[in-house]
Amino acid sequence: PPAARVDRTWDNGTEASLHVLVDEALGMLTYFADPYSSWQRGSNENRNGRIRRYLPKGTGFEDLAQEDLDAIVGEINDTPMKLLGYKTPNEVWDEEMAKLQSKQADPKPAVALTS
Repeated sequence: PPAARVDRTWDNGTEASLHVLVDEALGMLTYFADPYSSWQRGSNENRNGRIRRYLPKGTGFEDLAQEDLDAIVGEINDTPMKLLGYKTPNEVWDEEMAKLQSKQADPKPAVALTS
């Protein structure tokens, strides 16, 4: 949902060459990490490390079925993390989405109006 779209950080690879189109489509701020500064994209690097446990660098995707990829993603996102208070990424995502939806359903004015 739009309220969850705050910003994102891109790597400096060719995959970001058309980032302006993504920026416009999603209405998000974009930041670029400095070269060789993986700590600037910590959560992304953490995810990459977890994925590499299943798919080592150099693994070809042509022999992987979508069901295999979905199973890997499901297992990673259903694994509790200390950083998340031992909740799973899926649990935290669902909680955050519920908060955003409740704010949209019951918006509270930020300013008191008086006459």
